[in-house]
Amino acid sequence: MSLPPDPDVLLRCQDLARRFGGLMAVDGLTLEFRRGEVHAVIGTNGAGKSTLINMLSGEIPSSGGSVWLGAQDVTTWSQPRRARAGIGRSYQRTTIFPEFSVFENCRLCAQAAHPRPFALWESADRCKVSGDIAHEALRAAGLDEAAMQPAGSLSHGGKRQLEIAMCLSTRPKVLLLDEPLAGMGAEETDRMLQVLQGLKAGHAVLLVEHDMDAVFRIAERITVMVNGTVIASDTPEAIRVHPEVQSAYLGTDE
Repeated sequence: MSLPPDPDVLLRCQDLARRFGGLMAVDGLTLEFRRGEVHAVIGTNGAGKSTLINMLSGEIPSSGGSVWLGAQDVTTWSQPRRARAGIGRSYQRTTIFPEFSVFENCRLCAQAAHPRPFALWESADRCKVSGDIAHEALRAAGLDEAAMQPAGSLSHGGKRQLEIAMCLSTRPKVLLLDEPLAGMGAEETDRMLQVLQGLKAGHAVLLVEHDMDAVFRIAERITVMVNGTVIASDTPEAIRVHPEVQSAYLGTDE
């Protein structure tokens, strides 16, 4: 008799692969992403990290393997369908509406995720449902006091927080975050890590990041990729002393 699926495994991939012509960018990855954990994926440029996120989110199809959202096989689902089902993501480059307020950026995302096609006579900006979701997302991302501020006037770190809030406005179960700390100073990094710490209780978080100090501070599990394959996936303590990881990525003191 097979065991029932673990309800805390919100996203998993099995033997996931992606080939671009003669290049195998991702080769047979099997990973789980659990509620309550920040699972960091690290590796040098070209290791396949962003390709992995793109396949999990549905932005590019896989060449093999499967993707499961909870107990549902979503391998053939489009990116919009996966987003509606609970997979949210952020991007390496900031993607906000700078001329709109911080709140309006989030409200638009909430409205897109929760459309009300039959509310023909209601102004969109009076929709209580999307407004409440937007305010909730801004509080979770630490931006509630900046709600009415033009999004374009935020600091670099504030814009990255806004992207998280916009993602949260779609009510995701899983957060796929592609280098959310890029370009941040120490204070902004600390603020973002506090946000992520507060989010993990209700989400599975996949974090692709190059800031190793931040990764080892926030992650419960770290997966290390080299040339499209996983060479180690373990706790931060085990990864730090893993000889193959030290040789391929972290470096040694020798």
